[in-house]
Amino acid sequence: MKVDKSSLLLYAVTDRTWLKGRPLTEAVEEALQAGVTFLQLREKDLNYHSFFKLAKEIKTISDRYNIPLVINDNVEIAMASEADGVHVGQKDMEAKEVRRIIGPDKILGVSVQTVEQAVEAEQNGADYLGVGAVFSTSTKLDADLVSYVTLQEICNTVSIPVVAIGGINEDNAVQLTGTGIAGIAVVSAIFAQDDITAAVKKLRQVVSRVVSYES
Repeated sequence: MKVDKSSLLLYAVTDRTWLKGRPLTEAVEEALQAGVTFLQLREKDLNYHSFFKLAKEIKTISDRYNIPLVINDNVEIAMASEADGVHVGQKDMEAKEVRRIIGPDKILGVSVQTVEQAVEAEQNGADYLGVGAVFSTSTKLDADLVSYVTLQEICNTVSIPVVAIGGINEDNAVQLTGTGIAGIAVVSAIFAQDDITAAVKKLRQVVSRVVSYES
């Protein structure tokens, strides 16, 4: 399965800490039903068995809605759970090595912050890029900010789709218009909301105006 540019329009990254005890599976199902187009399962603190079990449960849900599922950082879990791919950052396993392990058919996403990193990631087999943080974000306090100009330059330089991430919400997403992004990736703008369905529908409306598939 390779990534379709349009599937990156509204990219949700999970974070159980926002859910106030609500099961992640339930929140994910609501988000996908409401219009999320791509899903990343991010779990930094679970042991292998718990992470694997959760990944299998989430994969069952994502399959039901025909939404691509990638696993953050953990290539082993991604392969074992039969997820559609994996997403790695600059401090994780190198993209070239990840591609070698997962093979040619799985989705590989890579987080970048510079044009140089973007070009290297594409050369090493990335199918899409996550670029950020484009705004300050409470989910990653140590994240460096990427400017509008740099985001635009990355989009113009690589031939693979780019997703903006970091502090994006329904109010500021419009500021990304004209950059050339394929979509936005959000965490708290979905999973911290009391009404996930309403939040997703609003974000879909906003990002549909921001993204131009001619760019």
